[in-house]
Amino acid sequence: MSKTETNKPTIPYRQIRALYHSDTISLYQAYSATIAIPAVAHQRLDASPTFSPTRMTWFKPSWCWMMYRSGYSYKDVNQSHILALTMSHAKFRELLMHAVVCGKGTLTKEQKAKDVRVQWDPERGPRLEPLGHRSLQVGVSGETGRKMVRDWIVGIGDVTERAREMKQVVDQEGEAVDWRMLVERGLVLEEREYVVDDELRKVLEMDKR
Repeated sequence: MSKTETNKPTIPYRQIRALYHSDTISLYQAYSATIAIPAVAHQRLDASPTFSPTRMTWFKPSWCWMMYRSGYSYKDVNQSHILALTMSHAKFRELLMHAVVCGKGTLTKEQKAKDVRVQWDPERGPRLEPLGHRSLQVGVSGETGRKMVRDWIVGIGDVTERAREMKQVVDQEGEAVDWRMLVERGLVLEEREYVVDDELRKVLEMDKR
């Protein structure tokens, strides 16, 4: 068993883990420079005309899953800038309450019409290795996407350099640097269980495998 595994906390099969504070939660997504730079400058995702709020965009509470999806921001030019998006807890819950869970089976016509979809995908470690539990992704489009962009996101920050420094460290130091060391260096932030009420747990199918 590697140091990364021994230092990683034991986590239930489906659990939302995130960086959050008393009033807000952080989500991540990667964008092209033409979208990300104006978004940070104006604190609006739709500051660039190339951003489409109606197109489904997948947000991640998990930092390491964002690293996996974007290749630490190096995957392609459309994912060259990683943004941290801040929302209030109330709006995040409202967003998730509109969701349909996808990933297994065929969605009904009614489910396909929903603006919000969630998936439970294998969580990733700092080296992008799959872990034994599932991480939440949230896909948003349509009118809900417009509301989120217009009113629900209260802060936008560019965290690309942290992603790139993290890749440099894990590439150069290998197994000598474990999860706890990455947290201590500020390259992996301390994500905690994001506890939700029973009604939302049911919507998100958190007790299923």
